[in-house]
Amino acid sequence: MKSFDNLGLSEGMLNALKKKGFEAPTPIQELTIPGLLGSTKDLVAQAQTGTGKTAAFGVPLIELIKENAGQVQVLILAPTRELAIQVAEEINSLKGDKELSIVPIYGGQSMSLQLRSLRNGIDIVVGTPGRVLDHIWSGALSLGKLSYFILDEADEMLNMGFIDDVKEILSHTPEDKRTMLFSATMPREIVDIAKNHMREYDELKVESEQLTVSLTDQIYFEVKHSDKFEALCRLIDMEDDFYGLVFCRTKHDADKIANKLSRRGYDAGALHGNMSQIQRERMLTLFRKKRVNILVATDVAARGLDVHDLTHVINYALPQDPKAYIHRIGRTGRAGKGGNAVTFVTPEEYRKLKFITKEAKTDIRKAKLPLKSDTVLQERKRTKKEVDKIVNAPARNGNYLELSKELLKKKNAEDVVASLLQHTFGRDDRKNGDGDTAEIDDKGTTRLYVAHGKRDGLTKKKLLGYIKEKSGISPDNITDIQIHQKFSFLTMPFHEAEVLLALFKDKKEGSGLFITMAKKEKSRRSE
Repeated sequence: MKSFDNLGLSEGMLNALKKKGFEAPTPIQELTIPGLLGSTKDLVAQAQTGTGKTAAFGVPLIELIKENAGQVQVLILAPTRELAIQVAEEINSLKGDKELSIVPIYGGQSMSLQLRSLRNGIDIVVGTPGRVLDHIWSGALSLGKLSYFILDEADEMLNMGFIDDVKEILSHTPEDKRTMLFSATMPREIVDIAKNHMREYDELKVESEQLTVSLTDQIYFEVKHSDKFEALCRLIDMEDDFYGLVFCRTKHDADKIANKLSRRGYDAGALHGNMSQIQRERMLTLFRKKRVNILVATDVAARGLDVHDLTHVINYALPQDPKAYIHRIGRTGRAGKGGNAVTFVTPEEYRKLKFITKEAKTDIRKAKLPLKSDTVLQERKRTKKEVDKIVNAPARNGNYLELSKELLKKKNAEDVVASLLQHTFGRDDRKNGDGDTAEIDDKGTTRLYVAHGKRDGLTKKKLLGYIKEKSGISPDNITDIQIHQKFSFLTMPFHEAEVLLALFKDKKEGSGLFITMAKKEKSRRSE
């Protein structure tokens, strides 16, 4: 697996990338980051939209510029205000602990608000050509000491008629600045800008692949970011036999969503780059056997995943590029079968979705999200179908027939049936793979027993470190730790507990640190 560790980045930047959940560099990042850090030349890079270009130039820029410089060090030009905001937010999220000020300036926003920001001393300005020129001409934006100039989506600038504005802005910048030009295509006018306005430059190109689409039915729902989880639950609830992959952008999101699904009572698990090989294999086995029917994964973790007959692939977050989209949805609809690919799109991501549609030469149609009432109705249909199956089963035990007659003499028939339905279909008791009963609470978590305590020198920190070392399970997934004198308890999501228990399957109590399911009698054991 490719890594950011060998691209020449500082420890602070690596921590910032890890915090954001970035697992591996994209091709353009792998080329651009060391190219900018290890050279003083200008740069012309050809890469498609959505391939991680912002981080490709944003990461090295953060490494290269000074803190508290009191002047504009970097100017990034973007063709639209939406892109300017997006770029500014992305770079801001990557700066880590470095004290840098990054602001977007664009038409449609208050000029006075932008003027106040510029007077306060900005390090990185991300702007649209028209509004940048307005501030240059008013004297509010001085580029005399600019160190870096980035032209993002240069061909789009050309298509929108901004090339003359770009040339005018360049005339207000110093000759010794470093210039970086990013474009999906290289028409003659863009090449002329490179030749006439740039110093000696390196050329980088990420080849675009020919993309093909399977028989998958592709739809998208436009939802607010805060509504995505509820939308996911509704889609799952509408299906009789949901078996699918849910793709997220980061490791943190994969864990978070899988845990939330588990707490709702779904059979869900996570797959990402922070997991140990043992943990990955255990989770994939559970998924292939359909004991976990919802696998929440990152793109890196899902590469080479050999799983068949998926009913759904859900893009909880838009992929980085069209290639990743095709790879994701290609996991359903295999072997001539149809499949379903669902993409959640926030209003500000619509432009990126249209780009993916165009590059992948596919049709992703807009659909209406099921109402909550629809899912309730579907659940009732499933319950009725299951009850019919049970009632129509042959060879009923005579003892239960006698008991049912006794109950119906004393109780209302509707109350008896309703109680049995709630008891049968409202309870979530499951068994782990070794036959031990795993009692799961209403949050989808399991209580575990540890045969060590304070007298053995065990502390919360040591216990968390031991579990992390042996299983790769993040301490973030472990709660309610109680360290007693002779033993301890902890709580974790059901499927993480299965992974941990598998490691201690052949160990015996007293043979070292031993972890097992917490039985009720152990929970009550006195010290």
